[in-house]
Amino acid sequence: MFAAIAAVSFASCGNKQAEAEKAKADSIRIADSIAAVEAAAAEAAAAAADTTATDSAAVVAE
Repeated sequence: MFAAIAAVSFASCGNKQAEAEKAKADSIRIADSIAAVEAAAAEAAAAAADTTATDSAAVVAE
């Protein structure tokens, strides 16, 4: 009887550890995705600012 209780207890603790590791991996994956989107947005904004500066310089040169 004690062995059965110990086995169930051990199995449930192992499952909690696996769930915690999965949750951590999911959090890291989501954070990486957000960082990639933010980097792409910053790059697009920088490209747009560069284009605006180039256009403005062309108008001033005329």
